[in-house]
Amino acid sequence: MARPRRIVLVRHGESTGNVDASVYEREPDHALALTERGRRQAEEAGRTLRGLFGRERVSVYVSPYRRTHETLGALGLDPALIRVREEPRLREQDWGNWQDREDVRLQQAYRDAYGHFFYRFAQGESGADVYDRVGGFLESLWRSFEAPDHPPNVLLVTHGLAMRLFCMRWFHWTVAEFECLVNPGNGETRTLTLGEDGRYTLDRPFARRRDPEPYGITG
Repeated sequence: MARPRRIVLVRHGESTGNVDASVYEREPDHALALTERGRRQAEEAGRTLRGLFGRERVSVYVSPYRRTHETLGALGLDPALIRVREEPRLREQDWGNWQDREDVRLQQAYRDAYGHFFYRFAQGESGADVYDRVGGFLESLWRSFEAPDHPPNVLLVTHGLAMRLFCMRWFHWTVAEFECLVNPGNGETRTLTLGEDGRYTLDRPFARRRDPEPYGITG
């Protein structure tokens, strides 16, 4: 099994929806574009990634949203060194088709009270739903490592929640541990690096909003 040396997760750059929530009332979530600031964030991330990958090959998986595709384009990776696949399971959490701002604010308050992992938006998904599809993708990704010529690097261009849930699934974090985490910033990365002991480690933790509050002992 040719496990990659690195698995890098990158959140898309700032989108129009990140600066103006009213845009969700007029445009589909998947169609929102990067702002100029978001493009600069992606370009900065690209400089870091090009230095990290060097001339090594990269297997890229990108969410089907416009902002993630635009982020990938702004990274400036060498087309000769990357293999790109659109991966719908890495898409953003579904909050509903057309989002009324006041309704979303109310549901966000419900989610904060109920729990980010279990609360399901009225016309969308719960964090648990996203966990299931990210877990399905991870299983497919693991099977791809069986190819003897698999690239030494994997890059996922995705969304903040998907990044946290991917790491939760990979490192077997509990729901309580997940609940205390916050999304990385736009254009931020997290890197899983394969060590000599055959285990992957995360280069830096996600910021926390509070300490975990588990129901019981696990592990």
